[in-house]
Amino acid sequence: MTLIMKIVQRRAAYSRFTMAIGLGLTLMLSACTQPQTDTGRWYTKAQAETGKTLFEANCGVCHGRRAQGLAEDWKKPDASGHYPPPPLNGTAHAWHHPMETLLATIENGGAPVGGVMPAFGDKFSQEQKLALIAYFQSLWPDDIYQQWREIDDRN
Repeated sequence: MTLIMKIVQRRAAYSRFTMAIGLGLTLMLSACTQPQTDTGRWYTKAQAETGKTLFEANCGVCHGRRAQGLAEDWKKPDASGHYPPPPLNGTAHAWHHPMETLLATIENGGAPVGGVMPAFGDKFSQEQKLALIAYFQSLWPDDIYQQWREIDDRN
């Protein structure tokens, strides 16, 4: 074997070794970072899909299947003095509330704010409540979602 061939073989082996080390380090570092969502938002598509199923089965009858609301004027109390369920699709005020308030509303219902929404605190787990929020936030346009992020980040 000539000297040149030995040098080429050693460099090839060194390159494979270096590449393997680099790949290993990349995999280790990526395992240490926070997972990226597939939506560019705080939730994953799977969470939003789970939330959609829960929403349609439990919330859609009052808020509309696509969270569009069913009342003509959700800002105006009805004959009994209660506010109707608002749209949750980004066209009403849900995006004005931080995550903590959204979770508390699902947990405690609408009575504390003049609504008739029942409390779902015992019905849904924390993960399910977050999935519900993920679903209706997935319907929000990006500009509304960004405004909500700014509000939520302040709280």
